[in-house]
Amino acid sequence: MGNLLAFLGMTEDEERVYRALLRRGSSSSVSGPNADEEPLEAGEPDRETMERLLVLGLATRANEVTRAVPPPRAVDALIDRRLQALRDELESEADRRSVIETLFLECWPAGPSARTGDVGGGQAITPLHGIEAVRGAIDELTFFARTEDLTTEPAGIITPESIAVSRPINMRLLRRGVRLRMIVGAAILQDEVTLTYMRELVSHGTEVRVSHQPIEKVIIVDRSAALTPIDPAHTALGALLVREPGLVTTLVTLFERMWGAAEELPHEDVDLPSDTEREILAMLREADKDETAARRLGMSVRTYRKHLAALMRRLDATNRVEAALIAHEKGWLN
Repeated sequence: MGNLLAFLGMTEDEERVYRALLRRGSSSSVSGPNADEEPLEAGEPDRETMERLLVLGLATRANEVTRAVPPPRAVDALIDRRLQALRDELESEADRRSVIETLFLECWPAGPSARTGDVGGGQAITPLHGIEAVRGAIDELTFFARTEDLTTEPAGIITPESIAVSRPINMRLLRRGVRLRMIVGAAILQDEVTLTYMRELVSHGTEVRVSHQPIEKVIIVDRSAALTPIDPAHTALGALLVREPGLVTTLVTLFERMWGAAEELPHEDVDLPSDTEREILAMLREADKDETAARRLGMSVRTYRKHLAALMRRLDATNRVEAALIAHEKGWLN
């Protein structure tokens, strides 16, 4: 077993302390063991090793007490760490040998490379027709990304099929330490699938903001290459691969302005409006009288007014107009 743990990247000192923690159940913090506790070994615990266990995810600390995580979680953490190191090594070697670039030459023998580091070669603006050509360019651009990826999703809703395509790309970027920033339309606040996916990315280090204003579709990699739709109203037609420095700089400026005007993605503990609250907010715009609104919603006037009063308290609004304005600012009316 020891050899296997070493294979997974655990040193002898780490294994010794982890096993001791399992036997004892807990250890005091780095300040030293309590007199009532059984020591890990003769003498005080190895503080440096204890800290490494915390970093590796093999131990947790709460209330000045360090405990070993359960063995299944510990082994999973070691496997994940080994797999990530192996993946990083293989990606680095593939990059060094230009594997992806040479393979792309087979499918685009006469076309320019999308590689961001090759800004001077090929055309300054290259039309890419069809969704497959665009996805191919995204694959190549993101594979060679080194510092930053800026992306917008104006619709705010990403289909499960598109998520399945984008998730491995985004996770690959995050594993390599590429800074990933995304701006999504406010419709995300009403789409649980997209919201869950964005929060998953945030948990891995992505920065996500929500825009309540119209935004442009763009992908910018390392501030040296960008993709924009040929026709924003029909994105399936294809995109323009832009590598001209002046145009890319302009697109980066546009992204930063949209980023500055957007809001942070709400945390999971932030309440979103219920279906009833959304319906009442819609009635504030569509119905002139409470009686009309209540009738359309299939409830009594008294019940409608009760819901409306509760909604105004939740929004901290003094009147209905203010409630509608605040709800609009929160994206609840989208």
